[in-house]
Amino acid sequence: MDQRISFITLAVADVERSRQFYIDGLGWHPELVVPDEVLMIRAGEHLMLSLWAESGFEAEVGPIRRGAGAVPITLSHNVRTEGEVDEILALAQRIGADPVSPATRREWGGYSGYFADPDGFRWEVAVNPGPTGDLVLPD
Repeated sequence: MDQRISFITLAVADVERSRQFYIDGLGWHPELVVPDEVLMIRAGEHLMLSLWAESGFEAEVGPIRRGAGAVPITLSHNVRTEGEVDEILALAQRIGADPVSPATRREWGGYSGYFADPDGFRWEVAVNPGPTGDLVLPD
């Protein structure tokens, strides 16, 4: 088995609300839109972010765990500068994201903050210094 991830699929309560957030708000471009069912966005050279209506997700994968607290996953968008981190966090807040955590210098040497999308998925926006950070950024 090759060492890679091809899709990240998130179950969302409202596909249209997700489209408004990611496409209209963040300015991302859809690869596939099936109204009220799924929104697919190319997130890397060989990576798709799939936002799937909860009903379809549950029909195929099984019941979704619901309850208080954060969804137990974070997604990270890495950038080259601290200014970019601040700009993206401000944009996310302007389009209605929950500003979970302001950007701060982390003990591991980076700079990051978090926002939550309309379904509560936590997005980290980060500068990750060193070779690992270089690995995840496009040339």
